[in-house]
Amino acid sequence: MSPTTQHQLQLASRMSRLGTETAFEVLNKARALERQGKSIIHLEIGEPDFDTPANVVEAAVDALHNGWTHYGPSAGLPELRQTIADYVSRSRGVRVAPEEVVVVPGGKPIIFFTMLALIDEGDEVIYPNPGFPIYESMINYVGGRAIPVQLREDRDFSLDVNELATLITDRTRLIILNSPQNPTGGVMERKEVEQLAKVIGDRNILVLSDEIYSRLLFEGEHFSIMSVPGMQDRTILLDGFSKTYAMTGWRMGYGVMRADLAAHITRLMTNSNSCTASFTQMAGIEALRGDQSSVDHMCAEFKRRRDVFVAGLNKIKGFSCRLPKGAFYVFPNIMKTGWKSKPLADALLEQAGVAALSGTAFGEFGEGYLRFSVANSLENLQQALDRIGQWTEKNL
Repeated sequence: MSPTTQHQLQLASRMSRLGTETAFEVLNKARALERQGKSIIHLEIGEPDFDTPANVVEAAVDALHNGWTHYGPSAGLPELRQTIADYVSRSRGVRVAPEEVVVVPGGKPIIFFTMLALIDEGDEVIYPNPGFPIYESMINYVGGRAIPVQLREDRDFSLDVNELATLITDRTRLIILNSPQNPTGGVMERKEVEQLAKVIGDRNILVLSDEIYSRLLFEGEHFSIMSVPGMQDRTILLDGFSKTYAMTGWRMGYGVMRADLAAHITRLMTNSNSCTASFTQMAGIEALRGDQSSVDHMCAEFKRRRDVFVAGLNKIKGFSCRLPKGAFYVFPNIMKTGWKSKPLADALLEQAGVAALSGTAFGEFGEGYLRFSVANSLENLQQALDRIGQWTEKNL
């Protein structure tokens, strides 16, 4: 019998430019440790620990029984696109038509499709750093130039518009905003958003505004750059159901943008996913139209956990942490520990049984920080603080 021929895998060169999301890698490592019998407190994954609201689940069940199990339009079911258009019109104070809405399986496709549709090789995209790692990954993947704007602790991790202005060139095609922000919990105030719109001025630059955490805001009111006069047709609004309604596994997000761009994003949907699952879209209609008390309860609980966890971190040797203004993450400074971010995150997982993410998982400017998710019970958060405190007393 002849030996099996081994052929070398030849990947396209662009695959070398593709990054990842470290949260899932750390989650897998943490679960492997659990299979070995170790106790792990999971503060690494960005996922609400609440159940999807019962009325939303029931809407999905009813949809399944009523035959919503077939292909739908690539841009989304007309009923959901209209519901989203109505919601965005109310919440952002603009007039949105259903033709400007594209429903996709999760929030990431809007990031990916935006890059594919708009960015040519060498085009520059300004993005927040530390920031959601998929921004930089997708910019690099399509051949663009990723231009980071640093989010600084002394500004409560709010984007410095004056600094961003110095990064704009003739090759700038897109600016990415994220408020409330992952991983820092930073928020752009209305005056900063309006200042950025002035900086952009009449330039032919689009803005991808990632507002997936817009309903998880602990103080003030959310303000979108889409709401600034003259900016609606230059804004691609990214939002969805995962964080607001604890629907991460349902995989449903959406983009709101000018109708001509929406048509091209829809073609990318047709070529990749065909459509978003129909029964989940029916559940999405109920999520937006139904009782919102679950959202308010979840936000209040995240705020309570934030307060407890930040206060606890600030008592631990080498840690200092500001109060995040939104989302469900805390981003403590660990520079006084004398450890780099990745080795410290690894040590806390392997030796203390607390899963967190290195700040460098969110870009080069995340060095010196860790990200903890407070999407866990107060009991577990307190236990995590105890474990971290005990570890630092032994090792610092």
